[in-house]
Amino acid sequence: MNLATDRSLQPKRIQIAVAIIGIILLVFAIRLLDLQALRSNDLMLKASGELERTATIPAPRGAILDANGVELARSVLSYRIVVDQKLIHDGEEVAKVVAPILDMDESYLADRLTGDRRYVVIADKVRPAIWRTMESRIESYNEKVIEERNGYAKRISGFWAERIYDREYPAGQLAASLLGFTNAAGAGAAGLEYSLNSQLTGQDGVYTYANAGGTIIPGTQQVMLDSVPGESVQLTIDRDVQWVALKAITKVVKSSRAVSGTVIVQNPKTGEILAHATYPTFDPNDRDGVDPALYRNLTVEEIYEPGSTGKVITYAAALEEGKISPETIITTPYKIKRYGTTFKDHEYHKTEKITVAGALANSTNTGAIKIGEMVGKERLYDYLRAFGLGQSTELRLPGESAGKLRPVKEWSGTSLPTIAFGQGYSLTAIQATSIFSTLANDGVRVPPSVIKGTIASNGAFTAHKTEDAVRVVSSETAEKMRMIMESVVGPHGTAETAAIPGYRVAGKTGTAWRHDEKCGCYKGYTASFIGFAPADDPAYVVNVTIQAPKGVYYGGYLGGPVFKEVMSYILQSQNIPPTAKAESSYALSYKEYLRKISNPTSSSDSAESKKPKNSEVPEKKEKKKREKVDARG
Repeated sequence: MNLATDRSLQPKRIQIAVAIIGIILLVFAIRLLDLQALRSNDLMLKASGELERTATIPAPRGAILDANGVELARSVLSYRIVVDQKLIHDGEEVAKVVAPILDMDESYLADRLTGDRRYVVIADKVRPAIWRTMESRIESYNEKVIEERNGYAKRISGFWAERIYDREYPAGQLAASLLGFTNAAGAGAAGLEYSLNSQLTGQDGVYTYANAGGTIIPGTQQVMLDSVPGESVQLTIDRDVQWVALKAITKVVKSSRAVSGTVIVQNPKTGEILAHATYPTFDPNDRDGVDPALYRNLTVEEIYEPGSTGKVITYAAALEEGKISPETIITTPYKIKRYGTTFKDHEYHKTEKITVAGALANSTNTGAIKIGEMVGKERLYDYLRAFGLGQSTELRLPGESAGKLRPVKEWSGTSLPTIAFGQGYSLTAIQATSIFSTLANDGVRVPPSVIKGTIASNGAFTAHKTEDAVRVVSSETAEKMRMIMESVVGPHGTAETAAIPGYRVAGKTGTAWRHDEKCGCYKGYTASFIGFAPADDPAYVVNVTIQAPKGVYYGGYLGGPVFKEVMSYILQSQNIPPTAKAESSYALSYKEYLRKISNPTSSSDSAESKKPKNSEVPEKKEKKKREKVDARG
């Protein structure tokens, strides 16, 4: 190609180059127009979406308080430490900085920091002070390495903290079976924590923030929805009374080598439960390795046959029906036969005449059978139901049992005599307490309650509502029963160990065969004492129940001292003044009754000083083998 030809092609080349440049500029112009004019809003939203994040503001769970406002369960602010593994340049190096602060093993933490996952939890329940220390240490480290060559690449980033709430139980074991606990997600998993979960749970809030390199950009947080704390629940439980009750029942369960024990303290006028102690128990703050069986609330889940404490229903029914009076004379043999089955008293005695009051004070089974037959099975069943048996209470506690009470049509010939002295049906410790509270409250049954009310986040208190009280027996019958039960705690009764100097005390012992579900047979005993004081105007009822004790197993021997310890504390702490001695009392023995009617002004203090032969209180005869009552019906 010559020079002339080359020169002739040059203008065309320039034109082509200009055209190409023009086309390129046109493409850029069109793209710019698309980005700025047509798609600018979409791109801005996309960019902000990549930059902006949404997070939850966790709501604190409401507290559980005792009757005086003392916290029994509370939520404490803490943090969950999270890491983006892709932002960690050297897991081992970062672990050296962070592990000591979090009290973690370096090699374990290094392994958790290495990988491609964008969300890895490395620590939970971290206190705010620890997180602040960790932030400060990382900041100091970063300032130091930035001064080095290529130091920026060695900076520590990718950590952030999520605010959470950790559930704490300041009193530890004190009321564990009642309070229950929460699960890892913070929801109620047992006890009141479970049954009151909807009230205790708050409403989480929402906030947004700008994110850059796995770090929140300061000042970009914006609350979209405030969190609302859960309601706090105030209980009727008194922490101090609960502590005394737990200490007392723990001691007797250990000393008697029993399977378990419970103490319930109730105000009979209001139905409020002041103490609800069970042993063995657990610490809800540390459940690692705990046998799940300990989570059971024995006072409402475990059922047992009451034994002699159930006799008070038989006696109250007969009094209410006009079949007996406290000083009606009945003949009580050592054993009695019904429908081919022989029923016996606890130890041998000759057939004797005794008053109704004496029969209950001495806890004679044959006497209870005769009185039960006076009432009849239909009416006795009606009274058992009226006292709350065979039905759940209003406690709202998970796992609560209604007990077992067969309808009359399912009773056999031996059911009436068996039920008359407190076997052949089962109840819970709460139900048993309610029976005595009814008699202590002039015959009116007030539903038991452990909840005083709820407290909203604004401090507003809402009282807990319960069902209306129900009259079971007349006030006259209740008063007679209280006077009769005073004899049980007297020198001629089965629970002298429950007597409190200066106060009139009434109650009833129980020593019942314990039904074993595994073998379907009777194995071991349930020992109990339920009483109230002052007997003339009862302020509190205390129920002590011990399951399967070894050695001496009588209710008065084991339960009486526990009752005395707990009730003495309550009377003193509540400043209840000592009560005067009863002006009169019922005759217990036939001889005492004859003396009383022959000389109405004589004092019952001249009664026989000899303790009845079939007393449940063991003295020097503890090791003597006693014939047991045949409770199979």
